[in-house]
Amino acid sequence: MLPHQDVVAEILELPDGPQIGAFFDFDGTVISGYSAFAFIEEQIRRGHLSPRELVELFGAMASFGMGNMGFSAMMLATTQFLRGIREDSYAAFGQELFESHIARSIYPESRALVHAHIRKGHTVAIISSATPYQVEPAARDLDIEHVLCTRLQVEKGMFTGAVVRPTCFGPGKVTAAESLVDQFGVDLGQSFFYSDSDDDIQLLERVGNPRPLNPNNKLLAIAERRGWPVRKFGSRGETHISDWIRSLMMPVSLVGSFIAGLPIWALTGSRREALNFSVSLFADTASALIGLHLKIKGEHHLWSHRPAVFIFNHQSNVDLVIVARLLRRDITGVGKREIRDMPIVGRIMEAAGVVLIDRRNTANAIEAMTPLVDAMRVEGKSVCLSPEGTRAITPKLARFKKGAFHLAMQAGVPIVPIVIHNSGDVQPKGDILYHPGTVEIEVLPPVDTSNWSLSKIEDHVTEVRNMYLQALDQDEAPKVVEITKKRPAAKSKPRAKRKTQRVSPTNDSALSSE
Repeated sequence: MLPHQDVVAEILELPDGPQIGAFFDFDGTVISGYSAFAFIEEQIRRGHLSPRELVELFGAMASFGMGNMGFSAMMLATTQFLRGIREDSYAAFGQELFESHIARSIYPESRALVHAHIRKGHTVAIISSATPYQVEPAARDLDIEHVLCTRLQVEKGMFTGAVVRPTCFGPGKVTAAESLVDQFGVDLGQSFFYSDSDDDIQLLERVGNPRPLNPNNKLLAIAERRGWPVRKFGSRGETHISDWIRSLMMPVSLVGSFIAGLPIWALTGSRREALNFSVSLFADTASALIGLHLKIKGEHHLWSHRPAVFIFNHQSNVDLVIVARLLRRDITGVGKREIRDMPIVGRIMEAAGVVLIDRRNTANAIEAMTPLVDAMRVEGKSVCLSPEGTRAITPKLARFKKGAFHLAMQAGVPIVPIVIHNSGDVQPKGDILYHPGTVEIEVLPPVDTSNWSLSKIEDHVTEVRNMYLQALDQDEAPKVVEITKKRPAAKSKPRAKRKTQRVSPTNDSALSSE
């Protein structure tokens, strides 16, 4: 049960094996927009660039854009300000910027394409004129093994201000792709290259399966003349007034739904029935406003064992709507203490019985959740929470905390795992806007906790987390492979995912907008 089946259908029909290459441009293809702009914007904000450096930087980029300067010359001009800076500090800056800005720009559809090729055991690589500091954090997150890009000269751990030649632009991308032929027996005639720019026309023509993604006007015209299949993704990037309206109305729907339940409380005296009404109303109203659709597998497990501790992997703020829509009634939950400081919303959450905890203080957090045991034992309510504790930056599963497992054991109720595959498509962490979309949900069978013991709780947590890893098709034990020997171009079983390896068109190890 994987999202974006229409996007990956072609890949699923291909043979397995490393002889098929799947090459991805980065800016505009894997991510929406240009990573260089994110780097420049953050460096301006932090005061890392002087006014003179900023003028020189934009002047060089403008000259390149107008065709008055070659790519290598532009890179040389724009990397002068890095001279004397430690490479490891700049790499750390790149990782930080990925987590705060770039991660949410990854197209969900491109992520699905990458994942599909990896599942087939293809040789997957990012081939980009950007630098490793822009590309490698995303490659690690996507489990892409090979990064072939433009590299900056480093001596004694410091940037010299020079660029390693040849750069990975135009014909340099063809050279990069051909290096994988020598190392892995890749057949370029069977291989794919995904790009948004006509600057990549040489490599698009070199592979057997050119695949323009979100193409610029020039590439679109070329693709139409040559009959190349084109895809355009609208899940990231440009926003519309409707996106702002639905995002502003989402919290309004929460407040309105709570208010709508007050007459029921007043007339019946039942706070529980009022909350059940409000939760269902909020779930349906918010879903309609956002344009949220759910595809649910194993829905019967939501009702077969109640009360229970329902746990979910946390990718997005929209998970609140998803959980409300799935569970509907007789539920309470756990949230972070910071919610209490949110005007109106914080009061509503507390009134609904949500326990707000300080995640930094484990002992106090466990003590604060004690009333939830009575809510399950005495009131028959179910509890819902995320064992990850906070939203993940990407779909990668974070470590599980033990609170949910302690709760289930103390209350003597089962744990029901809810696997959310792609709620980040609707609203990734760091984004304030909601986008219409379909989220794949998988509800796993209830996990009996009656024979669990505190002495083995780590094992129980690992067992349940492994269920998520399997359902999400995530592998946490990648192999590290030396790139030294040429592999035969024969079919083989799909490879295990591996750590990102830095590959250059040369053997040597600036910011680009491709």
